Amino acid sequence: MQAASAHMTRTLLRRLAVALVFGVLLLAGAELGTSDAFAQSSVRTGEEASSISPVDGQVPGNALGETSQADYWRAVRSGTQGFVSIPDKKAGTLIQSEGEAWRSFRNGPLSLYASWAILATIIGLCLFYALRGRIRIEHGKSDQTITRFAWIERFGHWMTAISFVVLGLSGLNVLYGRYVFPALIGDSAFGFLTQIGKYLHNYLAFAFMGGLVMIFVMWVRHNLPDRTDIKWILQAGGMFSKNLHPPAKKFNAGQKLIFWSVMLGGLSLSLSGWALLFPFTTHFFGDTFDKINWLFGTELPTALTVLQEQQINQLWHAIMAIFMVCVILAHIYIGTLGMEGAFDAMGSGEVDLNWAKEHHALWVDEELEKESRRERGSSAAQPAE
Repeated sequence: MQAASAHMTRTLLRRLAVALVFGVLLLAGAELGTSDAFAQSSVRTGEEASSISPVDGQVPGNALGETSQADYWRAVRSGTQGFVSIPDKKAGTLIQSEGEAWRSFRNGPLSLYASWAILATIIGLCLFYALRGRIRIEHGKSDQTITRFAWIERFGHWMTAISFVVLGLSGLNVLYGRYVFPALIGDSAFGFLTQIGKYLHNYLAFAFMGGLVMIFVMWVRHNLPDRTDIKWILQAGGMFSKNLHPPAKKFNAGQKLIFWSVMLGGLSLSLSGWALLFPFTTHFFGDTFDKINWLFGTELPTALTVLQEQQINQLWHAIMAIFMVCVILAHIYIGTLGMEGAFDAMGSGEVDLNWAKEHHALWVDEELEKESRRERGSSAAQPAE
C-alpha cells in the first residue's frame, strides 16, 4: 500500500511540473507576439506620422486631454486665480510666483536703498550744521513774546509727531531689526519687542491718521502758495546767509513744502497702511493703474489678484515710510538743534518777538494789526464817564 501511494504522489508532481513549464512557455510566446505586433505598428508612413504630431496644442492619442497642458500650467505658474467653492477665494491661486519676486525686492534693493537714503539724510544734516551752525536770533532775545500756536494746534501736531515716531521705529525694526537686535538682546527678547511693536504700529496708525486730518483742517489755508514764497525760495530762506531772512506769513515756503510732503505722503502711507490692516479688501493699485493707463496710455497691469495687491501695498508702504522718515528728520533738525527759538513754537506756543519778526515778519504784522483792532474795539465799547 505504501509503495502504491508513493508512486501516485510522484506521478502527480511530474504532471504539475509539466503543466507549469507549458504555461510559462505560453506566456513567453504571447509576450513576444505582442512586442512584435507593437514594433510593427510603430512603423508609420510619413503621412501617418504627420497625422499624429502635435498641431496647435493638440496631443496625440488623447493622452493628456484634448489640448496641451503647457498653457494651463503656464497660467497657474503666472499666478492666475481660478475658481473655488470654499469661502476663501484666495485658495484659487495655486502658485503665487510674485511672492519670490516680492521677497527678493524687499530684502534686496528696497532695504539697501532705504538705508542709504536715511544715512544720506543724516550725513547731509550733519554737514549743514558743520557749515552753517545753529541759526541764531540775529537781534537777540527780547522781553516780549507772541503766541505762535494755540493749544489745539500743538495737540494735533504732537499727536501726529509722537505716533509717527513710534510707527517709524517699529516699522524700521520690521525691516532691519533681525540684522541687529537678536545678536544684542537675544532671539526671545527680539521676538517680544517685535510683537509689542506690531501692536503699537497697528493701533497708533489711527492716531497718526487722525492727527493728519486735524493738521490739514487747521493749517491748509495758511499753506497755500502765494507770491511771498518766490522771494523766500530765491533767497533759500536765509538758511545759507546771516542777517538775511526773507519776509513770510505764518508759514514760509520751506514749511509749506514740509506740510504738503507730510499731507500727501501721509495720505499715501495711510491708504497703503489701511489696506495692510484690513487685507484682501481693497483694490487701490488695480484702480490706480487703470486710471494711469487711461491718462498716459501706459499698459500697467490692472487685473491684480488680492495677493498681488497686498504685495504691492507692502512695498509701497515701506517706500513711502522711508520718504517720510527722511522728511521728518529734516523737520526735527530745524525745529530743535538747527534754529534757536524754533522749538518754543510747539513747546509753549509762545515765541520770542524778535525771532518771529526775523522769520515771519508778515505774520507778525498781521497779528499786531489784529491785536490793535481788538484794543480799539474794546476801547470804543467802554461807556463814557
